[in-house]
Amino acid sequence: MAQMIVRNIDDDVKSGLKARASLHGWSMEEEVRQILRQAVNEPAQARAKLGSRIAARFMGSGLLEPLAELRGQAIEPMALGE
Repeated sequence: MAQMIVRNIDDDVKSGLKARASLHGWSMEEEVRQILRQAVNEPAQARAKLGSRIAARFMGSGLLEPLAELRGQAIEPMALGE
């Protein structure tokens, strides 16, 4: 099994890892292993794409119909001060 050393970790990151490890009942080293394992095993499809994340963030904010797509349309700049 490989070993790695990560230097210059911010104090708040270290504190957060220690707190998470404590919640899970294992060492900080095991917490880091779990986080890394989860990060590399997560399928790419499971990660929400930008549009889906934006839609989820603004869901329930009052927009009742989908926005029209602007693919292939020329965008005209605003006329300022005319």
